[in-house]
This record gives sequence, C-alpha cells and structure tokens, in this order.
Amino acid sequence: MTEITSEFAPPRGEFVSNGELKTHYLSFGEGPAVVFLHGSGPGASGYSNFKHNIDAVVASGHRAIVIDMVGFGYSSKPTDCDYTTELFASNVKAALDQLEIDHCTLLGNSLGGAICIRLALDYPQLAKQLIMMAPGGIEEKATYFAMPGIAKMVSAFVDGGLDRDGLRTVLKTLVHDDKHINDGLLEERFCILETQPKDVLARMIIPSMADELANLACPVYGFWGQQDEMTPVSGASKFVDQCEHAQFTILSQCGHWVMVEYAQLFNTYMTAILKGDLSHVA
Repeated sequence: MTEITSEFAPPRGEFVSNGELKTHYLSFGEGPAVVFLHGSGPGASGYSNFKHNIDAVVASGHRAIVIDMVGFGYSSKPTDCDYTTELFASNVKAALDQLEIDHCTLLGNSLGGAICIRLALDYPQLAKQLIMMAPGGIEEKATYFAMPGIAKMVSAFVDGGLDRDGLRTVLKTLVHDDKHINDGLLEERFCILETQPKDVLARMIIPSMADELANLACPVYGFWGQQDEMTPVSGASKFVDQCEHAQFTILSQCGHWVMVEYAQLFNTYMTAILKGDLSHVA
C-alpha cells in the first residue's frame, strides 16, 4: 500500500482486514451506528465526502463509521480484479462484522448509494434504513456514460492522467456552484488520487438493481440535485414507485453533492431521520 504523507491528506484512523484486503475506517461518537459509504470520484475517501456531516451524526447521539471502500482512501487498491458491486459490498460487510455492527443506518452517495442498496438486499437484517444522495446502481451502464459528468471523469482518469488542474475540472462537475471546490479539497483528494490505479474506474462493474428495488425491506430516504451531471435525477421516481416506504427530496440549484452544497439542510433532515421524527422539517 502506497504511503500518503501529504499535510493535506485526510485523517488516518484504523484498519480491518478481509483476506489480503485492508479497509480503512474512521469512527466518531457513540450510540447506534451510521455507516458512511462514499462515491467513486478520483481521489475520493470517506472523510472527503462526508466531513461536513459527521458532527451532526455524533450530535444526534449516534456513532459515525466512515469507511474508505476498496480502491479508495487509505484502503487497499488491488489491480488484479474487477471492482464489482459484490466486491465492494462483501468487503464492507466483512469490515462491519469485525467491528461487531449487525444493525445500522446505511448512508451513501453515488457509488456508495449503490453499495447501500446491495447490502440492504443481501443482508436485510443489517439495514435499519437507507439514506442516499443520488445513488448509483439503478440505471444501465449506457445511461450513466451518457451523463456529461461521468463522461468527463472517465475520459480524464481512465483515458488520460489527472494533474491538479484536471482534477479540479472533474470535481467541478460534481457541484452546481464551484465555490465548493477549494484548494484544500483539491489537495486532499489529489494526494489520494496519486495512489489510485486506473483499474478502480476502468474495471468497475455496477449493474442496475432497478428490478430489485421493490425487495428493499427497510425505509429509504433520498436526496437528489436537479442539476446533477453524474446520475439522472429521474432515478428518484424508481424508488418512490417501487419501494413500500420511500421519500426523496429534490433540490434546485444543486449538483451531485447534496451533502456538500446543502450541508446544513441535509444535516437537518438526516438528524430528523435518525431520530425518527421528520415532522418539524416536513
């Protein structure tokens, strides 16, 4: 595993092992667990995606478990395998087993949302509820690759090589207002990016789970930006149409990163969901 020594690097926590794969995680607070699963952007880590939301979880009396999925952050980044839904989900489940977490709220954005769905389908006893921001895994590959943000990200990372300027350009596609892409975030993600093989995106296989959504047994809460360039906002209707208990909030003037662009609003709703009382934010 490549050592990351940059002063801008995300904080380092603990590791658990699943065979040869090591999974890095950060743990904050005490109480019922909320497991954070990040998206697949270049240089992504759990902390980078959710640093604006962790304190709200802790303040609500919950434990925040912020995971770096395989291929990202400080976790193992193998180059001899496909990055499949099953690989991500089984590795997260193995990590949670070692942490003795058998029931939790699963919270994820983009790729992380897809893994939340897979975990809830495969291990229904694990998921108390899902909280997702623009989740992936519910469209066919061609639909995602037709999205302008995905096309830019894959072209830059897989077909080329990202320097800082290229990474900044990719990150700007994740938000509606690029004021959120500052130098600190750029450096935080660039030091992780330097350790990522192209296999992480080039060999990623996340098939659509749209036909399985009706099988989700737990409540589903979701958020989507109307100006999302990575995943089509129309995906929200798939959950509302098929899931027995699903609520989605769509925000105008917002891109792929709801939890960043509208952190205060998202944290208010997230806290209400965790406390089981949405009446004062409805």
